Amino acid sequence: MVLKSKELRTLIIPFKQVKNKTFYVKILPEEPVYMSRPPLSAKNDAIFKLIFGTRLDLLKALLQSVLDLPPEEYSHLVIVDPHSRGDYPEDKLSVFDIKVHTTTGKIIHVEIQVDPQSHMWERILFYATRLTTEQLKTGAPYQEIKKVVSIVILDWDLTKEDRNNYLHRFRLIDERTGYRFPDLMEIVILELTKLPRDSDGTALYNWLKFLNAKTKEELEMIAKASPEIAQAVAVIMELSEDERTRLLAESREKYRRDEEARRDYAFQAGEQKGLEKGLEKGLEKGREEGREEGRLEVAKAALQKSISPEYVASFTGLSLEEVKALAANITAIQEPGH
Repeated sequence: MVLKSKELRTLIIPFKQVKNKTFYVKILPEEPVYMSRPPLSAKNDAIFKLIFGTRLDLLKALLQSVLDLPPEEYSHLVIVDPHSRGDYPEDKLSVFDIKVHTTTGKIIHVEIQVDPQSHMWERILFYATRLTTEQLKTGAPYQEIKKVVSIVILDWDLTKEDRNNYLHRFRLIDERTGYRFPDLMEIVILELTKLPRDSDGTALYNWLKFLNAKTKEELEMIAKASPEIAQAVAVIMELSEDERTRLLAESREKYRRDEEARRDYAFQAGEQKGLEKGLEKGLEKGREEGREEGRLEVAKAALQKSISPEYVASFTGLSLEEVKALAANITAIQEPGH
């Protein structure tokens, strides 16, 4: 049960119970929080960034549960937003990842992905290496390169061969001798779908349980795990009562579902058309043609909604040159006289 006090304008969340006595943690929002509406999901990328991209204390607690960096690395965290972010998903520069610098300059990148993405391994590697290469300006010495950590939280199975572990940590190592490459890159994959029902006693488990929470009751339960998670629960409760935040979250969710439905329809329609065309040349070739037409249909629909060619290329599998050529063709058709 969540207690509320109008006089103190506090939100009081149960933290721990010892011998039938319940201890509470007090949160002091600007306004009292009354959960009259269903809570927003922390897995919504916009909400995730509002929670962890604006509260350094919560981000620090999350990072400490994932990484084994020395405590002093967290004494001066700086959140870096390399792009301007629009309010709605169709904005071309909408960015909902979190990028942070530690005390000694290490770079940590955190992102959450709800829907399966093609070529995800390659995408993860691309972003991690880009965070490395972009550190050096022309003529700068290599020794200025700082460690890069990519934390990727997924609501789907990426490591399908391993059903028992929700945490995978990748570093460079000599498989034959066990000798480790200098500690300059680390990739952490967290799969929410593999989180066990019973706690493993780690702070990371509790944070992922928080991300998976769907109801007010689930949030109240996980709030007992730690004061930091109780604070995060209070934040999401407050965000859930804010109309503009709900519109942003719903807009992101609608955009995600529309894109998923559009991709599914386009790929199915394209595959069927390709199968019909390819009957004379064999079933396998027809399937390949169908997949290609599906990609083109998805790309056309996305470009007509002013989605950037770079982003279209990333989720269709088409090359950037192909997407730009398609965009030029669409522009030419739309111009007067065509």
